[in-house]
Amino acid sequence: MSPEPRPGVPPTAGTQPHRFGYGTNGLADLRLDDALALLADLGYDGVGLTLDHMHLDPYAPDAAARTRKAAHLLDALGLEVTVETGARYVLDPRRKHGPTLLDPEPEDRARRVDLLIRAVRIATDLGARAVHCFSGVLPEGTDPDTGWKRLADSLAPVLDAAGVAGIPLAVEPEPGHLLATLADFHRLRLELGDPEDLGLTLDIGHCQCLEPLPPADCVRAVAPWLRHVQIEDMRRGVHEHLPFGEGEIDFPTVLAALADVGYQGLTVVELPRHSHAGPHYAELSLPFLRHAAAPPQGSTR
Repeated sequence: MSPEPRPGVPPTAGTQPHRFGYGTNGLADLRLDDALALLADLGYDGVGLTLDHMHLDPYAPDAAARTRKAAHLLDALGLEVTVETGARYVLDPRRKHGPTLLDPEPEDRARRVDLLIRAVRIATDLGARAVHCFSGVLPEGTDPDTGWKRLADSLAPVLDAAGVAGIPLAVEPEPGHLLATLADFHRLRLELGDPEDLGLTLDIGHCQCLEPLPPADCVRAVAPWLRHVQIEDMRRGVHEHLPFGEGEIDFPTVLAALADVGYQGLTVVELPRHSHAGPHYAELSLPFLRHAAAPPQGSTR
């Protein structure tokens, strides 16, 4: 049997060009078992599993047992998984996404580092393709150079854990964060010495929102580092995750670019603010993506 292509590495002939998933942060009102069963029934290839209290809590006393149960269910349903760490209040019930890797107090940064290392361990047990993370917002009164140093120093032990596990750490540029753009990702990559285990989470909507290149060109520009993809619709200059068809993105060109660069990781629908109607949007999203990914009639592509 030939080896599974590494995420971001061009596939061998005959492999499926797209593997679509849906994020559990968009199914927050469902039990995890129900959410995974729904996605399998709808025909998704995988799931972006956000570690959070309502699904897989990394701080639960029985987290190891819950992880084993989730791994067995994912295997039984034939779903691939990427572990995401964007839960809003998993560390602090009063501060959204806090603490971050940029916080002034070392003990606060250490809490975020601990979460990410736990995520790597959980990802190992789940057989995940990657672990997603982000920088956080630069704290008030902190100069950017200090923020970049804190970010690099904080990620070092996480990258060590990822290297031992053999699972890439996929950093997401997030509008409003210190690491907000693809140029910022390259700054971090170079400051860390271009480690092999540091990859990129590319959010297609974020490209539409603020990158100078069109989203399809962004895909091609970062292909060597691409380890995880999030996808939704969005408008230029407005950071609002929208259902497909409600924004400005040309999805056929984006999906063609992903196929052209040989991306073999998951492409995960990211609609956390539509979780109140998550099953509805999960049902609508997959046919949209499959239609957008289909070659034009008469094409030899």
